[in-house]
Amino acid sequence: LFLSRRSTSTCLVLLLQSELFDLIFTLHSLVISNMTTMPPFPFPPTYSFPPFFTPQPNTATRHSQLEKWSSLIQSWCRHHRQYRLSLIDAVETPLFHNTALRKRLDLREARAVIDWMAKSEEENGGGRRAEWISDAGASSSVTLLNGAGQGPKTVAWIWWRRPEEWADVLVEWVESTGQRGSVLTVYELIHGEGAM
Repeated sequence: LFLSRRSTSTCLVLLLQSELFDLIFTLHSLVISNMTTMPPFPFPPTYSFPPFFTPQPNTATRHSQLEKWSSLIQSWCRHHRQYRLSLIDAVETPLFHNTALRKRLDLREARAVIDWMAKSEEENGGGRRAEWISDAGASSSVTLLNGAGQGPKTVAWIWWRRPEEWADVLVEWVESTGQRGSVLTVYELIHGEGAM
């Protein structure tokens, strides 16, 4: 069998794509299996308080309400191990819709909460715990993440740990496991002896 250099490289690319697909499928299967055994999310007591779902007119009360919503959204995302939150989808989930109370946060109010989370504390906001994913003039990968046609401010990154906090966690883990100066693969980080 004669293979040209071009067909050999094409075969190699296809093999690597197949291996990548297998890795992604395996990771997806692990996530799905973890989701099926995941305990239900423990909602805080304020979730059962009807005024929690109504924007408060008093400034101090509103600030407290936004802090509680921020904490709830971060806890929800952490529990479900998600970083990307689509408000279009989320307003129909228990996160924003308490069926027992027949109360919900509408899309406009959910946007207001995420807007507050995206502001720094100096701007009287939630400490940059969220970041909008914009599809206006963005690359195709961001457009795919945001979903075509959903418009602005419908999808956000939720930082239940900000990037600098994740960096601190990784540095602490590297130090505590004696990995400083070592080169580790992603597989070793996830499945190795000292895996996080």
